[in-house]
Amino acid sequence: MARLLSLLLMVFWLSQTGCYSLKGISIDPKVKTFFVQNIENAAASAPPTLAVDFTERLKDKIRTETPLRLVNDAPDAEFSGRITDFRVVPVAPKPGETVSLNRLEIRLQLLYTVNVEGAEGAWPAERTFSHFAEFGADQDLLSIQETLIRQIFDQLLEDVFNAAFNNW
Repeated sequence: MARLLSLLLMVFWLSQTGCYSLKGISIDPKVKTFFVQNIENAAASAPPTLAVDFTERLKDKIRTETPLRLVNDAPDAEFSGRITDFRVVPVAPKPGETVSLNRLEIRLQLLYTVNVEGAEGAWPAERTFSHFAEFGADQDLLSIQETLIRQIFDQLLEDVFNAAFNNW
């Protein structure tokens, strides 16, 4: 029992010092604040609100899953970037030159910088993230687009979060 209590106290202490967290998040303890610049929409065929939606969802994910505080001025860490591609690609051709399955793909480029001297975790260059969702050719994209985008964003947000805060 004493060994278990000692282990729990050590885990609690380490999580408070910023060295370790039960979620596996690895954020330099010097980094306390963050900011997400408005993600630019550089994809010609993307819905007009796509970049704004991604920006807000990224802010929400960081705010709710890390101890970092969102600030507008002099952030310790910040994200910037652009959505570079939004397209539908046929993926399952059928006989007779028709398609039975389509894929909605979204690609973005992000940069994660840390503005605290001596703090680690920044990316040396922009990183490209992409994900897709498939849908039947018999489905109208406009009727399911919002659901597909949400699914794609869920995975993109996980990928960005893991790259920035889990050293993946």
